[in-house]
Amino acid sequence: MAKTAYLYDRLFMDHDTGWGHPEKPDRLPAIDERLKKEPFYTELVRIAPRKAASEHLELIHDRGYIERVRDEIAGGAHYLDSGDTVVCRKSFEVALYAAGGGLAMCDAVMTGAAACGFCAVRPPGHHAERDQALGFCIFNNIAIAARYLQREHGVSRVAIVDWDVHHGNGTQHSFDDDETVLYVSTHQYPHYPGTGAARETGTGTGKGYTLNLPMNPGAGVDIFRAAFVERIVPALDEFRPEVVLISAGFDAHLSDMLSSIKLTAESFHEFTNMLLGVADRHAQGRIIAFLEGGYDLTALGESVARMMRAFVEAEPYGSKE
Repeated sequence: MAKTAYLYDRLFMDHDTGWGHPEKPDRLPAIDERLKKEPFYTELVRIAPRKAASEHLELIHDRGYIERVRDEIAGGAHYLDSGDTVVCRKSFEVALYAAGGGLAMCDAVMTGAAACGFCAVRPPGHHAERDQALGFCIFNNIAIAARYLQREHGVSRVAIVDWDVHHGNGTQHSFDDDETVLYVSTHQYPHYPGTGAARETGTGTGKGYTLNLPMNPGAGVDIFRAAFVERIVPALDEFRPEVVLISAGFDAHLSDMLSSIKLTAESFHEFTNMLLGVADRHAQGRIIAFLEGGYDLTALGESVARMMRAFVEAEPYGSKE
């Protein structure tokens, strides 16, 4: 069994999005309560969140944007930028912990304290642009983690696989012209935020290092499985990542109210196992998932449990030798 880390803290519930908002604090206890039913729950390596420093945020975001978000929230703003990112007085601090928690997880995996891990944090991050909050996201947690791995741990190649039902525009744009980060996304299309066409493959030296696999509404397990087997896994094997990161949104579940995709909780177990194979072949088993979307609480909890079960049941790196 692989040593698996888990980052969860009730402080993330202090980001209050208000009544009726889909990205609500209750998402996290729904995950934790479901995981408590798993026999491996007490064996998980617990990672404590920490605040990201400005220097870490600036690996992805403009300093002016960071300061503006801080000041607007301190001034009592109820939303940022496009209006679909709701905030409260504590949102800036919680967002610092969401980004910094991912860095703590990176440290744990890179130092061998765990082989893989899941960051149950909010607000999510993959829509956040360099200078704009978007789609419930303030700071781009997974993009910051990718750059942190490169700067602080000397990782040369990072793969980001985004299976959220919405395209991760912010993550893609963070690495558009970068050949050291492979960004792969499956997402409903056309759908919010309108990016992620198959023709978007990167720019400049990053050309060919973005792989978008837009899915039609109603797409189910067979279509996604074929995408993983025929496109995603071969692309990852060719890239040979030293760490695999997952933008783990679970809103492609058939029960989710924000999508028309028909995946099941078991689908995420299957896809996780495929990515674990890539991590075993190229990344010494190192794989980290970051919570993005997923708004049906029952489906969310079950889907995370299936992903975590795959992590825990994976053979430790090198055990096959």
